[in-house]
Amino acid sequence: MVHISNVTKSYGNKVLYKNGSFQINANEKVGLVGPNGAGKTTLFRLITGEATPEEGQVSRSDKLTVGYFSQDIEDMRGKSALHEVMHSHERVPYIQDRLKVLETKLSEPLDEDVMIKTLEEYGSLQEEFERLGGYDLESRAAEILTGLGIGPEDYNRPTESFSGGWKMRIALAKILLLNPDLLLMDEPTNHLDLESIIWLESWLLNFKGSVFMTSHDRDFMNRIVSKIVEVAHQKISTYGGNYDFYEKEKEIRKEQLIASAKKQEDMLAKEKEFIARFAARASHAAQVQSRVKKLDKIDIIEIPEEEKSISFQWPKQPRGGDEVLVLENLGKTWQTHDGKEKLVFKNVSGMVKRLDRVAVVGVNGAGKSTLMKVITGQTPATEGKYQIGPSIEVGYFSQNSADILNPNLTVVEEVHSRLPNASLGYIRSLLGAMKFSGDDVEKKIKVLSGGEKSRVILSIILSKPLNFLVLDEPTNHLDIQSREVLLKAIQDFDGTVMIVSHDRHFLREITTRVFELDKNELHIFNGSWDYYLEKKLSLGF
Repeated sequence: MVHISNVTKSYGNKVLYKNGSFQINANEKVGLVGPNGAGKTTLFRLITGEATPEEGQVSRSDKLTVGYFSQDIEDMRGKSALHEVMHSHERVPYIQDRLKVLETKLSEPLDEDVMIKTLEEYGSLQEEFERLGGYDLESRAAEILTGLGIGPEDYNRPTESFSGGWKMRIALAKILLLNPDLLLMDEPTNHLDLESIIWLESWLLNFKGSVFMTSHDRDFMNRIVSKIVEVAHQKISTYGGNYDFYEKEKEIRKEQLIASAKKQEDMLAKEKEFIARFAARASHAAQVQSRVKKLDKIDIIEIPEEEKSISFQWPKQPRGGDEVLVLENLGKTWQTHDGKEKLVFKNVSGMVKRLDRVAVVGVNGAGKSTLMKVITGQTPATEGKYQIGPSIEVGYFSQNSADILNPNLTVVEEVHSRLPNASLGYIRSLLGAMKFSGDDVEKKIKVLSGGEKSRVILSIILSKPLNFLVLDEPTNHLDIQSREVLLKAIQDFDGTVMIVSHDRHFLREITTRVFELDKNELHIFNGSWDYYLEKKLSLGF
């Protein structure tokens, strides 16, 4: 289907990969992994033909249809969400318009020859229209939009009225509607909530074509892919399994490589010793020369530089009371643009106790972020009350936290400005724990990606002596390794956590209780994430 053969590709002076090879077979679902800057996006561009390799070949069938979802979306305006998605099939709207023209033409008196030609064209276009799924195009577009969280009430909204994150969903819907032979997807889950991720997962599992994708969501990768392609250290490696298999197999391969390198090192030492010992003896000249030639031909096994093992050291937290948060008949109503009142939630009552790890869940728009804003004092409750316990110090991370950063400061300057009493060594160590290394700390805030800005904010929050973390989507835009760092930090945190996240692996690892907002009310499940899922299943949800 797609064959990448002995490809060498550079970006500027940096070699991304040398002699890299892999293939994507028909109906195969493949995950693409590797550190930032390793060349993952370049691989997508090589497959689409937007980039060409310096050496090697990228071959694919001329008849292969490719759909590519990237993080760079084109400008959308002048169409409703539904029509924007439907127009991803450029040929279908043309055929629709042409059929109408031909129908009008056929309703008029025509010469026999013109009539025959018109009927032939009409029949041919009708057949193509059916083959492209034109007759159910609108219903399929609507189904995909709904699955991605854009419901019937928003189908006819102009695309320019949607925020960037929602435009990404429309762009993804356009690619899915194409139903291509090969689907290339660069971080499709970045702007999706949990419900939309689960829907997309189901769609992809039923998709008959091939998939080649990156994702920061470990569970999503595990459920979808059966092969992993890794780009790292100028090499492309293939692993026959899901993400969990890849992690284990990578460790095994690394141990084998270290063993092979040690064996080679011992052999080279013996050969060099022989050459040094007998180089001056004429009787051994032929043997010495033979061994020198042999050494010249040997490819030295290189052990890739190991990524530093990062551990985060929490500052000493104040003990705080056993009752961290008490909610009593809490309610919130928002004022809409047209002056109407919209109920978000009502009669919310419950208690969060010391060391709880509370996952706050609910469908998109259920009020998860609003609840977090109320209990951190960002917005007032409309009714009821909440009480933060004695000696509780709150740290709040929101989806808009990055807005408070000074774009003109460097990473290290920004963190130092918020921790003025900390030493530069401590700040660099703190940033290292959140995967800012070397020159990364000297980058200006304004050039950072969304994930990098999130890591700056988290570095600041995690460095303070807090005992109650309120985290609203802290895993958004973080890669898998950064999520693991944050996960370990929260597991080691000697305090209480309330968290909204769409990362199921993350929630499974930390959750001790679940607060679910459903139909404007709060339902409390006293157990782990898996307990919550089992309970929901038994209740028929």
